[in-house]
Amino acid sequence: MESKRWNECPLHGAGVRPDYLVGRRLEGVLASWHLYGGQQRSGPLDVWLIDSAEAATHVTTGSDWCLIVETSLPFRGYDMAELGRIEVAPAHGETPFASHLGERVLAVREETDPDLGRLALEITFGSGRVRCDTWSGDLRLSSE
Repeated sequence: MESKRWNECPLHGAGVRPDYLVGRRLEGVLASWHLYGGQQRSGPLDVWLIDSAEAATHVTTGSDWCLIVETSLPFRGYDMAELGRIEVAPAHGETPFASHLGERVLAVREETDPDLGRLALEITFGSGRVRCDTWSGDLRLSSE
């Protein structure tokens, strides 16, 4: 019997261990939003953290409400006809990461469940922390 990794989601796998971010500087943040009609942006669906090594760390939620953390390039936005569209763009001030641009990551901490996988990710900068977690399947970002 093969043992399961400590942060592995049964549906989406383990993703990456985000401790590789420690020591890297946050250079940019991109996000995706679901827009319908004339709605304003609210809470991103995905974020990509672009670091000083030019790696893109993708943070999003899985269909089983786990928190997915993987290295992948941002995708392009797309149109879903009557269901609206997905827009992908730089997140200028629309996420808690904006106030940490240019700062180095000092630490990362994950919260996991043996049956569900990763539930939360906390990234610590010199000026504060950003917590990424899920709530009812939605990505939640908050500052501490």
